[in-house]
This record gives sequence, structure tokens and C-alpha cells, in this order.
Amino acid sequence: MTSDEEWRTYDEFAAGIATYRLPNADLTGRELSITLDDGTTLDLCFEDAAHVVRDGVKDPYDAVAVRADVFFVNLPLTSVEGEALTIIFSTTTHRAVAVRSVIGAEDVAGVPRVSQTFWTGTTNGGPPSGEVPGPSRDLIGKRNIYRYSPDHLYEHVYISSQRYAWQCLEGVQRGHGDMDLSTVWKFADGLYLFCFREFRIAVASVWLHDLGYALRTTGVFLGLTGDGRSEHSRAGGHIYPLGTVSYPDAQPV
Repeated sequence: MTSDEEWRTYDEFAAGIATYRLPNADLTGRELSITLDDGTTLDLCFEDAAHVVRDGVKDPYDAVAVRADVFFVNLPLTSVEGEALTIIFSTTTHRAVAVRSVIGAEDVAGVPRVSQTFWTGTTNGGPPSGEVPGPSRDLIGKRNIYRYSPDHLYEHVYISSQRYAWQCLEGVQRGHGDMDLSTVWKFADGLYLFCFREFRIAVASVWLHDLGYALRTTGVFLGLTGDGRSEHSRAGGHIYPLGTVSYPDAQPV
């Protein structure tokens, strides 16, 4: 097992992890209203390519067109310390999901420091259609490699509906690995929201895996740096499926 002294901090492994990310999309002028499943509404007015007004509060954002009709939008909140809001929405089905990531005030033994909350929603773009996004078991048993840069290569094994295992094959974390808490939702055919929350360091991530023809992933991190500052990082890259196992009788949780 890697000792605590050798364990890399969030900012060390995240440096350069957006090298192969898809290009940013400019949502200037778009006004988006999302009604979440708890009844609240998010009103977003994209002022330019980098700033959005959310319910009267101005924050930065970055957006990626994961597909022609699906956008991954992250708000690395500056109006609230240690929080991020990530939204995925479709201009075709008018479905949406939202993820709120929050860094806790202090470490609690056995609990990831960064927590996440999930909502489904619909946009004001038109009547919703298709399947409602929600928890999925589709990734259980899959084993993929993720290439984020020439210096970032990771393997993921999706163990259950609650956990995944990872190891670093190339990069500053080479030889490191763990099993952490994870959440998987199906957004649309071939599109999966994948989120993890690490135990050993204060970091969580939100990804949208396109496991269709594209085999690309787009993501963001929120965590604490080695000197205790909260930091937001973009990420993304290519997916290389290695295979899938199926369980003959008893199934994972």
C-alpha cells in the first residue's frame, strides 16, 4: 500500500489532466431555466463565454458540447467557498441533471470530505421526452482505461452501484490506487454521469462518459490542494474499453 508520505495531493495529480478535454463551448446569450425534481428552479443567463448569472448571482462557468445536443456545464462557484454546481442538459429531450459538490468543514473518519447531491430536472426548451435520467447499473463489471494527457493514464473497474476501483498506470500517481465511493446515472443512450468521492484526500469529481461511438469523457474536480486551498479543475480525455464481466448468480449491490 502506498504510504501517506508518498500519496499525491489533488493539485499534483490534476495538473495537465484537461490536456485531451473537448474544446469549450460558448453559451453567450443563452437563457436557461431548469426545474429540479425537488421543485426548485435554476435560472441561468450566460453573459459571455466565461460568466453566468445564476438566480441573480454572477459566477464563472465552463461548458462543453459533449454531443451536438448535450452540454456539460460547470460552475466553479466563486460566490460560495468550496462548492461547485455541475449541470448537464439536452436541447433535444429537454432533460437535465444537476450535481452539487461541497467540501466539508472538517475531516470525518470513514466519510469522504467532499459530498455530492444529485437532482434530475427539465429545461424550459420544450416538453421533455425520452427516459428520465436516473441511477444506473449499466457500468457494473466494466473495465476501462482513461487517457487524459500524455502523462495521465488511469484504469477504472466499476465494482458495484456504490463503488469503483482505480489505479494510475502513467503519471505522478503511478502505482497508486484505491476503491472509492461512486455514483452512476444514465443520462441518455451511451451517456453516463459518473461521480466519485475519494476517502484518502479531499476531492470529488463529476464526469460525463460518452460510451457510444465517441468514447470520450468530460469532467471536473473539486478538492483541497496540498496547502489546504479549495480548487476547481477541468478534465477530460479518451476512453478505451478493456472488457466486461457478468456475474452468474449473486449480484453486486
